[in-house]
Amino acid sequence: MRRIGYREAVARQPEALETTRAAVSETLRTLDLSTFEGKAIGLAGIGASYQAALAGASFLRARGRRAFAFCSTDLYEAVDAADAFVALSASGQSKEIAEVMQARSHLPRLAICRGTDNPLAAITGAVIGTQSGDDNGASSTGYTSMLLAIGQLADRLVGEALDAQWADLPGTIAKVLASSGDPAKQAADLLASRSSIDLVGAGAGFATAGEGAMLIREAVRIPAAGWDTLNYLHGPMESQDGRTGLIAFGNGREAQIAVDVAAFGCPSVLITNRTDIAATDRLAVISVPSGGNEISDAIVHIVAAQLIVGEMQDAAGLADITFRYRQTDTKLKPWSPTEV
Repeated sequence: MRRIGYREAVARQPEALETTRAAVSETLRTLDLSTFEGKAIGLAGIGASYQAALAGASFLRARGRRAFAFCSTDLYEAVDAADAFVALSASGQSKEIAEVMQARSHLPRLAICRGTDNPLAAITGAVIGTQSGDDNGASSTGYTSMLLAIGQLADRLVGEALDAQWADLPGTIAKVLASSGDPAKQAADLLASRSSIDLVGAGAGFATAGEGAMLIREAVRIPAAGWDTLNYLHGPMESQDGRTGLIAFGNGREAQIAVDVAAFGCPSVLITNRTDIAATDRLAVISVPSGGNEISDAIVHIVAAQLIVGEMQDAAGLADITFRYRQTDTKLKPWSPTEV
């Protein structure tokens, strides 16, 4: 699991997703999930993994299962907020998720990680390894492959056969990478030198907004925040003006927000499946194909956002930077300059 450059990691996602799809399918053929039957499921993680938890919980609820997303630190409290847990950590080394899962040995637990040989997998006793491979420090393949694994797991948890649409996803992402370069550059030019950037989405799109905000903070060092679409209308958008920026993900109210905010003079970007919204001098529109379900769409949309962030990173002279504020107490192993 080598640490590689940002653009290299974004570009290898069709390969990573196909590897993940095959590996997770094989694991799910034999994994015993009987202890999860009829249970309220908590998906827990921290950082990017928390955003994946939000998307997964939304996806499961839409399919009739009780499911909730938790930031790992929420679970330091003794009360069990769910009956079974899916613990999310790409590295399997995040200290907080390991500690709260260790405290819940009386509950069914399952980990989703890049590999299967790590502390979190040992704690939960059951693990799905995405095998997503090489990545950058801001998590490109790690995040999208985790979403795919959650989607495949959801099929099993709701008692359905693995969705055939997962097999089409790597090809869809390859098309997005091939077709979205110029629109991503236009979007990045609009968002250059913003004082802050808001990102907006609903359901799994809210998770995409949160993950996109993390990418902008980590890779471009611009303050950014993710917002739920309707919550955004209740005051948060008041700070938007010609100094700030917006990225909206979705086909519904998000589209109108992007159009309205651009008309107010705030540079805006809309990432959508729609093709009926015209770009303006203040609005960039990136039309992407639908992945066929909420999780697939979240993967498609975040890849489009990753392309924008890559352009912004290069323009700011920050290509392939490492974190300035490296923490010593968030992982169970020392930070490595060569591993993710």
